[in-house]
Amino acid sequence: MKTKKQAAEIVRLLKEAYPIPKDGLDYEYPWRLMVAVRLSAQCTDVRVNEVTKVLFMKYPTLESLANATPVQIETIVNPCGLGKTKAKDIHAACNMLLDEFDGELPSTMEELLSIPGVGRKSANLILGDIFGKPAIVADTHCIRISNRIGFVKSTDPLKVEMTLRKVIAPEDGNDFCHRLVMHGRAVCTARKAYCENCNLTHLCNEGLKRS
Repeated sequence: MKTKKQAAEIVRLLKEAYPIPKDGLDYEYPWRLMVAVRLSAQCTDVRVNEVTKVLFMKYPTLESLANATPVQIETIVNPCGLGKTKAKDIHAACNMLLDEFDGELPSTMEELLSIPGVGRKSANLILGDIFGKPAIVADTHCIRISNRIGFVKSTDPLKVEMTLRKVIAPEDGNDFCHRLVMHGRAVCTARKAYCENCNLTHLCNEGLKRS
């Protein structure tokens, strides 16, 4: 477990390495982020962006996507994998936004979790990116790197999220997670941790073992 002081230094160094935190998903409207995040499960952001470009060209509004059938949606989103399930969730989620939230994404965790296909990871991403609220997005990069650094010894997303919330300043949480994704793609990859290229080595359990 890292202290708040160590966490603050890690946050500072990640800011130094990645000055502009970026979400890998392309979207123009908040509801489109909800759709893209659902498609991103077990799929790369690159593939999701390719698919949503086609999906939103055919169904440019929330209403038009809600009026499409799950089968019609599935024919487009199949390349993202789990097409039937994702299409069903997207169809139900779009209709729920229209029927219960006046076509707008809700701004609380509880309400977001009531939407089909929206779990804590998706809800946190929406809360952070759309509403600017404190958020910890415990995706695969966050979980992997948090374990390597020594924030936590667990692959349970909820435990990772709650542990990070204790040591990461609320105002830094969302961008911290975006930077972890960038770091996970560039340096601390799933296949190998390139510690020789990392500026966190002196604060990282894995890096210290290898030095």
